[in-house]
Amino acid sequence: MEYKSYQENLLRYLLYIPKEDLKLTISRIHPEDILDALRIYDGDKKEIILKIPEEVLVDIIDQAEDEEKYELLSLMPDRKQKNIVEEMSSDELTDLLGSISNEEANSIIYKMDIDDAEEIRELLSYEKDSAGGIMATEFIAIREDMTVADSLKYLQKEAPNAETAYYLYVLNEEEKLRGVVSLRDLVVANFDREIKEIMNENTIKIPWDMDQEEVGNIFEKYGFVSMPVVDSSEKMLGIITADDIFEIMKEEYTEDMYLLAGLDEDEKIERTVGESVKNRLPWLFVNLITAILASVTVSLFEGTISRVVALATFMPIVAGMGGNAGTQTLTLIVRGIAMGELDMENTKKILLKEISIGILNGLAIGLTIGVLSFIWQKNIMFGIVIAIAMILNMLVAGISGYSVPLILKKMNIDPALASSVFVTTMTDVLGFFFFLGLATIFIEFL
Repeated sequence: MEYKSYQENLLRYLLYIPKEDLKLTISRIHPEDILDALRIYDGDKKEIILKIPEEVLVDIIDQAEDEEKYELLSLMPDRKQKNIVEEMSSDELTDLLGSISNEEANSIIYKMDIDDAEEIRELLSYEKDSAGGIMATEFIAIREDMTVADSLKYLQKEAPNAETAYYLYVLNEEEKLRGVVSLRDLVVANFDREIKEIMNENTIKIPWDMDQEEVGNIFEKYGFVSMPVVDSSEKMLGIITADDIFEIMKEEYTEDMYLLAGLDEDEKIERTVGESVKNRLPWLFVNLITAILASVTVSLFEGTISRVVALATFMPIVAGMGGNAGTQTLTLIVRGIAMGELDMENTKKILLKEISIGILNGLAIGLTIGVLSFIWQKNIMFGIVIAIAMILNMLVAGISGYSVPLILKKMNIDPALASSVFVTTMTDVLGFFFFLGLATIFIEFL
């Protein structure tokens, strides 16, 4: 509530403060706060945008969501648009151009200098979800024969235009990466030392075609602020910074969460009814088909159910517990795949672990439900049947929750997209089959 009040006060401030006074005070306001104030304003945002200095507008547009960037730019006159686009970081500009139509993108590129436009076109040629597609080309490069003093002078000159100045990358005459020097190492070294004496030659590099999710895993592993991107010949192309990775990992986790629920990754609360129905309905039809399979399985045992009606009461318990157990394993495995934690060395160990967990959980849950059903039905065989069915279904849940995402991964299908449908189908169908099948075998004792 307090922040909302702050937004409203900030909005009034931006609306009514004279332009010249705003120039003197706006540096104290975070660009994200200005964005939030603009988001809640129902009037013409242009009256605020035109008052804000260009250097601040660059930061605001950098912070904005992709769909907001073009909307904000379109409120500005062509000259101001040109100045801001030229000051934007290359990765943010690439994200913007990749999120709008070709016509809109070309209208922005035509306003840029020829060299900048050529650089952006090259960035747009990379796959959007690859290292090349998310990298920035504004980095500080130095030579190994430069002294620390020379490098510091060069840093003072180039730092304002760089994406980050925490690392200086050492390149040879062919622009190939030779090493890296951190800002800390540079500051504490003697001025007359050469860069080759203090640089780290064991530099961890990211191939230009690496998937952004794998890039995120590398950042998480090493905790770097930025990392260099190189081509196949070790020529340095750009850098990826941690703030971009945070945003990417948030998108990846959101995408996986949506896919596990059978939602399109672009689904938003603000979507229209028609758009939401279009995205959700296909998956509901898939679920309908799997539900029919479970119903067909049940129909095979209609005679058994008609003789022991109590079976119908316990059927949802067997299937539901299997589905929950399968989802637990599935979530763990999908996350392990996404984080790069699963490899050829540990897959067998993890499978055995999930089988063991399935058996132990099955014994615990099976024994519990067996005792409860015995108390309810006053029939020990009924309790034994449901206990065995529960143990078998929990075992199936562990195996399917482990194997389904791995099989889909080998088929180049996103494990988060369809795993839950297949796992719940297996636990439902086999859960009913085990329970009703055992009941049919021991029908004379129930």
